[in-house]
Amino acid sequence: MSDPGILPIIQCGDPVLRRPAEPVRLSELGTSELKLLIAQLRATMEAAPGVGLAAPQVGVPIQLAVLQDGPQRWGQLTEDERAARQRNDLPFTVLINPVVRPVDSGDSVSFYEGCLSVPGLTGVVARHRSVHVEALNEHGEPVDQVFSGWAARIVQHETDHLGGLLYLARVETRSLSTTGNYARLWAGRSPQEVSAALGFTVR
Repeated sequence: MSDPGILPIIQCGDPVLRRPAEPVRLSELGTSELKLLIAQLRATMEAAPGVGLAAPQVGVPIQLAVLQDGPQRWGQLTEDERAARQRNDLPFTVLINPVVRPVDSGDSVSFYEGCLSVPGLTGVVARHRSVHVEALNEHGEPVDQVFSGWAARIVQHETDHLGGLLYLARVETRSLSTTGNYARLWAGRSPQEVSAALGFTVR
């Protein structure tokens, strides 16, 4: 990888998205190659635009993901919608070899989500409201942090990629929608309204 810019995002159907990623070796931490890949992941995520990107999504099957969220990604969300999602600023974060555990396995919440590797579709997914993450950052330093709300959803989505899972494995299938129909029919409506209209149960 010599280009520090934007990488093509692997699309669903490619086997790299269905295989568990390999841990990053300690000897790779701090190398110019890993630093370049992190910079490329960040540039690719920002250009997409997205709020997270895992290394397998650019064809590199290692346990590395980047995350970031903020007002520039909130689009047309109202303050009420943002509050319901607990969607707040998430500074640029690198997770290497993450281990993710729910803070309370019985506390989950359902919202629409999509994926840069599954373009054109979105669906309702139940995720843990808060998760505890142990990982390493881009400097090889330990991360020991609780992520809540939308940040927890991003963490779970991206670490699923590291396990070879797409959100389609967790989606409420009756909720699946094209992004166009989502914008036309369901944007701004609560998951409870959507579930009542489409005939499924949300948590």
